[in-house]
Amino acid sequence: MAESQATATLDLRREAGALVLALAGEWKFGSKIPDFSEVESCFSEGKPPAKLAFESSQVSGWDTALMTFLQKVGDLAKLTKTELDLSGLPDGAEGLLKLATAVPKKEGTGRDAKRESFLTRLGNATIAFGGEIMETTEFIGESMLSFLRFLRGKARFRWVDLWVVMQQTGAEALPIVLLINFLVGVILAFVGAVQLQKFGADIYVADLVGLAMVREMGAIMTGIIMCGRTGAAFAASLGSMKVSEEIDALKTLGLSPMDFLVLPRMLALCCMMPMLVLFADLIGILGGLIIGTSMLDVTVSQFINRTVGAIDLANFSTGIIKSVVIGVIVAGAGCMRGMQCGSSSAAVGQATTSAVVTGITLIIIADAIFAVLFNIVGL
Repeated sequence: MAESQATATLDLRREAGALVLALAGEWKFGSKIPDFSEVESCFSEGKPPAKLAFESSQVSGWDTALMTFLQKVGDLAKLTKTELDLSGLPDGAEGLLKLATAVPKKEGTGRDAKRESFLTRLGNATIAFGGEIMETTEFIGESMLSFLRFLRGKARFRWVDLWVVMQQTGAEALPIVLLINFLVGVILAFVGAVQLQKFGADIYVADLVGLAMVREMGAIMTGIIMCGRTGAAFAASLGSMKVSEEIDALKTLGLSPMDFLVLPRMLALCCMMPMLVLFADLIGILGGLIIGTSMLDVTVSQFINRTVGAIDLANFSTGIIKSVVIGVIVAGAGCMRGMQCGSSSAAVGQATTSAVVTGITLIIIADAIFAVLFNIVGL
């Protein structure tokens, strides 16, 4: 004969306007738990009680089955704005219930989550975009003030940090910059050679590669590489410091995080970007030279002479000017996202991703603006 299951009993009684839930027996999984509808009926019939209390002196054992029941009672009390007295629960149950309800349920994750209307989503996106603009403007203003303090000799940071960041963003980044820009030069020369051969204009491959590298591709490709390499590193570094409260510690010591952390990174990248772009231009032209002399009837001296004749100071200066601005963009996007990072490890990853996306987007926008401005001034 099978052993009978232990039972749990629930007795409801009213005392001075309060509903007392008298619990008894084994409140465990596998036991016969009373139906919660008994409690709900007390709220649907007549005036709901002003207070809910418990009596558990007769409870012989309990586990998560009791906690599940109490969770439902708590949700009902919250819904009806009924005062909940947990003092009569078994030892430990009150603390577990408070712990379970300490973190509110995330909105939009349950089965009852409702899809917001288009206007609501549009309004929320507009508000979020406005907040993003305000945060970006604030960061730009603080960066400018920090740079002005640097010019006046009042910015407080360690010069050794500046040299370290310059090494990381300069010499250590040079191999990947050279590799990518060499391949870009090869691609430009190959595409140009295929088309120009049809018109017998092989020699103009030198013009194509030289102008494309010094005016556009050298600065843009180097900026994108540095955005994914250095901008992401800046965001991760500052984000980790934000999570570990190191930035708060700097503020406690009276040091400005903008001066101590952001300024050295921005100065280092602004100084290194023109040098990286200069090497990128040279290696890109070298890639074009290899393809031009191997695929076309062009000698090395002809290619070099044509390249030197096509590139003047105005064309060269446009790429250098862009490189400085792109350096500010990459460093600013990485540092801004790092300073805006939340207080969790997941937030660090989000800040890193956002830094790369923001940096690349701003680089393309800046290049488009430069194209219009240089066309207006005749460069």
